[in-house]
Amino acid sequence: MPEVPDINRLRWRCRRGTRELDRLLGWWLTARYEKSDGAARIAFANMLERPDPDLWDWLIGHGRPEDPGFARIVDEIRTEHRV
Repeated sequence: MPEVPDINRLRWRCRRGTRELDRLLGWWLTARYEKSDGAARIAFANMLERPDPDLWDWLIGHGRPEDPGFARIVDEIRTEHRV
C-alpha cells in the first residue's frame, strides 16, 4: 500500500494560485484529512496531482471525477460549501 503523504506537504500542494481552489482544498485538508482513512488520504494526495481546470470543474459541478475516491472528496467539499 502506498505511503500516506505528510500533511505539511499536502498543505503546500493545496496552494493552487486561486483563492477559491485554495480555500476549498484547504478546507478538506483541515477539516477532514485527520479523520479520514488511509485510502481517502491517498486519494486526496492523488487528486492534487490533477490540473486546476479539472479540480475546478469537479468542485463547481461541471464534471464528475471517474475515480470514486476523488468523487467522495469532491462530494464532501460540495456538500459543505454548497458550491
